[in-house]
Amino acid sequence: MRLVVARCQVDYAGRLTAHLPMATRVIMVKADGSVLVHSDGGSYKPLNWMSPPCTLREGTTEDGAVEWTVTSKTDDTLRILIEEIHADTRHDLGVDPGLQKDGVEKHLQELLAEHPGTLSAGLTLVRREFPTAIGPVDLMCRDAAGAAVAVEIKRRGEIDGVEQLTRYLELLNRDPALRPVRGIFAAQEIKPQARVLATDRGITCAVVDYDLLRGMDDAEDRLF
Repeated sequence: MRLVVARCQVDYAGRLTAHLPMATRVIMVKADGSVLVHSDGGSYKPLNWMSPPCTLREGTTEDGAVEWTVTSKTDDTLRILIEEIHADTRHDLGVDPGLQKDGVEKHLQELLAEHPGTLSAGLTLVRREFPTAIGPVDLMCRDAAGAAVAVEIKRRGEIDGVEQLTRYLELLNRDPALRPVRGIFAAQEIKPQARVLATDRGITCAVVDYDLLRGMDDAEDRLF
């Protein structure tokens, strides 16, 4: 991972445009190729970013200023004009063991994998922990019409979970063998703000009754 603390200006151009005026920020370049721009406050989420696969080119403008150009597979661009670099370090983080889910959330995923039809009629499981470049989707399913459905499962559904599923969907829909992929955000409780954001992004919300699912999981039917 490369971490750069710099005074910079950031401009994004793609499906929409966004501008960050000159200020001191942290630029994170991860081993998977993603580039994220963070501020020192306001939120843990980046102000702007480019998901992999993307290409980073470092160059200079006509007047000699340092400029980074990040280009995505879909030709979206993130231009970072650097006025001054305060620190530039690289770190080898090694292989990450992955997120360890708490017992309830892990069991919820197992139960929904066994009974995907409780989320949507006709839904069938393709695979648990379906891999993407930024981490695994909890469940990859197919609906009654055969279309791909990505399911993200949380014990408590909040905005960050919707954002996470949105990033997964963005990557999955680049795969011609999968697209179109729609999303289901499943949780025992979904916050109103998360529901509004999910609806705005075309993501279906599903409130899960954990106790009811546990009742469907009859221990007497198990061999082990």
